[in-house]
Amino acid sequence: MQSLDHFDPAHLDTVGAPPANAEHNQPELADAKQKREFNKLQKRLRREVGNAIIDYQMINEGDRVMVCLSGGKDSYTMLEILRNLQRNAPINFSLVAVNLDQKQPGFPEHVLPAYLDKQGVEYHIVERDTYSVVKEKTPEGKTTCALCSRLRRGSLYGFAEEIGANKIALGHHREDILETLFLNMFFGGNLKAMPPKLLSDDGKNIVIRPLAYCKEADIAEFSRLMEFPIIPCNLCGSQPNMQRQVVKEMLAEWDKKFPGRLESMFKAVTNVAPSQLADRSLFDFAGLEAKQAELLVGRIQALNVS
Repeated sequence: MQSLDHFDPAHLDTVGAPPANAEHNQPELADAKQKREFNKLQKRLRREVGNAIIDYQMINEGDRVMVCLSGGKDSYTMLEILRNLQRNAPINFSLVAVNLDQKQPGFPEHVLPAYLDKQGVEYHIVERDTYSVVKEKTPEGKTTCALCSRLRRGSLYGFAEEIGANKIALGHHREDILETLFLNMFFGGNLKAMPPKLLSDDGKNIVIRPLAYCKEADIAEFSRLMEFPIIPCNLCGSQPNMQRQVVKEMLAEWDKKFPGRLESMFKAVTNVAPSQLADRSLFDFAGLEAKQAELLVGRIQALNVS
């Protein structure tokens, strides 16, 4: 199966004709300095997305990638960068944007179709009234995220099968991954985060996170400059008791006080040593004596030979 293994992400910056609707993809900037800064930012995001896709073999020849578009800064950025990669990559794959309309009161239904039509992107709007279910099932004072995420995920996974998409792209970035790591440690008693590539429990879907290497601040700035038509999430975005927001603030404070700490923590997520932890299912602690005896025998044999 052909993939992007030997593709240089820097190739994105110099090769490939601009799309027919390129004027919609470039912001109007005030001066040459702003344009240079924007170009640097865009190249950095392209390179990071390209590297993540290569490192985890996220996209292969002939893939049909369903890009989950929420209307937030992350998913808009993901779609834009993937479209650029699609134009320049040495393999062929297709993209289809999908938005789940959860029937939140006041949701601006026209925004995403207008934007996607203007961009010439294939898309679907999936209507599921998960909002009512979440409100009905969630006790007063409890956060809605867990149930909302499960319902949204189930709806999107099922729809991917309907449209023949074999990959589902989600817009989680570096900070999302680190926040999830700490949430699971602090409140779940387990050491796990969000993997860049995941096989669903039923084995039917492969989920990819192309923004895994990207900083949230870069995505926010790119989104601001691109003037994406952002749709806020009124269901959960303003909940005052969200532990994720507490962890987000903790990481932001660390990043401010200790530059480079988040980079080091993310590197740790990709550089795990099971023998230095305590999970018996990942490492054979009970077999260490046998391994020790085997090594001793090997050393004795080596001495005898010499």
